[in-house]
Amino acid sequence: MPYQWSETPEARALTLWPHQSLTPRGFAWFIGVTAAMLTLPLVALLGSPVVWFLLFFFLIALASVWRAITANQRDRSRHEELTLTEDEVRLDHIPHAGPVLTWAANPHWVTVNLRDDGPVEKYLTLRGNNREVEIGRFLSPEERATLFDELSQALRA
Repeated sequence: MPYQWSETPEARALTLWPHQSLTPRGFAWFIGVTAAMLTLPLVALLGSPVVWFLLFFFLIALASVWRAITANQRDRSRHEELTLTEDEVRLDHIPHAGPVLTWAANPHWVTVNLRDDGPVEKYLTLRGNNREVEIGRFLSPEERATLFDELSQALRA
């Protein structure tokens, strides 16, 4: 599961993050294999002036793949932090760029909702302080359903 509970004497915290299936080592392997596959057709053209023309386009393709993957890795750096104390439930949406979005409410009045009629399947929200906020938007529907049960139990405790 891409989330983890932690406890301190004064609070219980939940950290959620997007799936991160491509490790730095996997990234290096992927770029290396992609570069090898792109240069393979050039072997047949060695000694020809056409190889320099094609090499230019292969380098552009490799740079584009590199840029797309690194942009995706930056986007995956966003995460959410939920802190439960006796006096407050606090949710922080921490994007990869921009301001942190914060929501707080009294834990006695917070409700956890799991709806099928939301913008995504198993739409998980917290309601309190006259606002409803989404939590775990990057989780799968099954993970949101499991998190719903865990959040319901944590708020009851």
